[in-house]
Formats: sequence, structure tokens, C-alpha cells
Amino acid sequence: MSSFQRSNFEFITKELGYPEGPVYLSDGSILLVEIKNEQLTKVHPDGTKEVIAKVSGGPNGLAIGPDGHAYICNCGGFDWHPIPAGKQTLWIGGDQPENYKGGSIDRVNLETGKVETLYTEADTVRRLDMATMQWQESKVSPAVPLKGPDDLVFDETGGMWFTDWGKSRPTERDITGIYYAKPDGSSIKQMVFPLNAPNGIALSPDGKRLYTVETYTRRVLYWELSAPGVIEPNPKSIDGTYLLIGFAGQEIFDSMAVDVEGNLYLMSMLPEGNNPFSNGGIQIVSPEGKLLESISINMPNFFDPLPSNICFGGPDNKTAFITLGASGALIKAQMNVAGLPLIYNA
Repeated sequence: MSSFQRSNFEFITKELGYPEGPVYLSDGSILLVEIKNEQLTKVHPDGTKEVIAKVSGGPNGLAIGPDGHAYICNCGGFDWHPIPAGKQTLWIGGDQPENYKGGSIDRVNLETGKVETLYTEADTVRRLDMATMQWQESKVSPAVPLKGPDDLVFDETGGMWFTDWGKSRPTERDITGIYYAKPDGSSIKQMVFPLNAPNGIALSPDGKRLYTVETYTRRVLYWELSAPGVIEPNPKSIDGTYLLIGFAGQEIFDSMAVDVEGNLYLMSMLPEGNNPFSNGGIQIVSPEGKLLESISINMPNFFDPLPSNICFGGPDNKTAFITLGASGALIKAQMNVAGLPLIYNA
């Protein structure tokens, strides 16, 4: 099959409303968000679906926190555009919708379905003082609003890193960054700024490196961490950032996962540019920045232009579960390398 993939892809379920943020739960089910349907959904092993909570706006990224609750990056929603594709209808997210109220970090009690908003803005930012070339942390007023939180990951202390992808409007696009926050709603800081559409986010197996990928620039960036929530800037770059790899071509990128060897599994979309009938796939990159393998997600008689996210699970953590955003499906395949276990789960 390949160095990394040892089985064909197979469907678990279809007819989801732009699924994202899959999490493999201890009972063998997959918890995910449906951005278009504005809900948190549990997909059982037999493919049946159970709505856990309605989450207004645009639930985009998902992780289980130290308290066992679901934490959601709420991007505030999109204008949705249907594209006919044979017997399928592909749904593509566009600009900021008319009913947009801003972005947020939400928490959902998985037992009761109660949704609460933890953060909508940050009043603490980290900036480089160009005169001294030292990083400074300061309070700002007005606070920085969250525009389109996208993906998140928890560290071993319970702190959460998350990206803000921003929103697009007909003639402009937000420049955003990466945040670090406590799950109890008591502290949030903008740690990296500016970034161009930062999307997926992940930590290395030892927790000492933070990764993100910018959707449109095709750059995978990282930062060294001297402690949980503390960035040790790259002394050879003005903004403290390291470049892991940059991709040529027309593809764009969504979210990611990490395996036990530290390799990144990047969701690659639209390899032929704005051709929705070209299938996306997975780009696997080593922690040294080498492209190890490209896997195309080809399903019989089924278009998959926008694979949105990936997680690992199963008895040996070698099953990759992948959400296909635009085509609304959840699929799986067996891999040769186990995924990095989640620090927290339910």
C-alpha cells in the first residue's frame, strides 16, 4: 500500500454538515463538529449519528479538556455555497456571514449538552520591541477580538493553544495569530502575531515544539517551547518563528495530527487549485521538515476536495479517522505508525 498507509479508505458515515475536529473517544465512537449544521455530533462505530449539542455560529475545532468537557473553536460561521458534483452536493464555506457575531472559545458539557462561552477576546498580547529586540507581554485596550478560532490542542498542564484563522469579506481578510488560554476561562493571551490564516495546530510528542500550518501560504511553522505556554523565540528570525517546510503548487491546507514518531499528517485540499473535482489528501512531513509521503484520498464515485481534519484511534491507535468537509463524510484507514495519544479524553 505505502510506507504509512496499510489499508484502503472506507466510509463510516455520510451526510454531515461540513465535519471537522474529530476526536476518538474511549467507547470507540468519534466526536466531531459540524460547522454548517452548527452542532456537536457523536458518530458511533456503526455510523449512526447522535447530536450532543447545538452550537450556534460555526463550531470549527474540537478537543477534550482536562475536565472531560469538549472545548470548541467557534469561528462564527460562513456563507455556504453549494456546488453540484454528479449525485453529490459539495458545500464550500465562503465569506463572513451576515449574522456573524464574532468568534469564541466554547465549552460543552458532554453529559448535559450545556454550551458556555469562555472567551471572545484577549486583552494580553506578546509583541517584539524592535528597539531592544526583546519580547514584551502587555495589556491592550481595546482587547483583541477573536475573529475565527479554528483548531486547538491541550498541553500536559491543561493549557490550550489555538489558532485564529480569521474571516474573509469581499475586499479584505483578517490577519490573526495563535493564542494560549486556560480552560477555566481565567486567562487568555495572544502569543503569536501576525499570521496569515493559521489553521491546524499540534504539539510534538515531547511537548517542546508547537506547530501550525498557514492555509494559503502553504508554510508549516513551529516554535520551540521552554515550558508549557512559554515560547523560546528563534534568535535568527525577526518574529521568533521557525519554518519547517513550504509547499509549492496550488494546494491549500487545513488541520493536522501527529504520530508517535513526531511526523505531521497535514490535510491537503484542492491540489489542482480551485477545481472542486480534484481529490485532496494527506501530506506527511517529518520533524526535520522532509516530505515523507503524499497520500491521495480517492473514494469510488465520490469527490473529496476538502479533507478537513484527522485523528487517530482504535485498539492500537493506528486507525486514522478523517473528516471530509465539503463532501460531508467520515472515513477511516489503517496506518503503520500509531498516532500520538491524546493527553485528555472522554
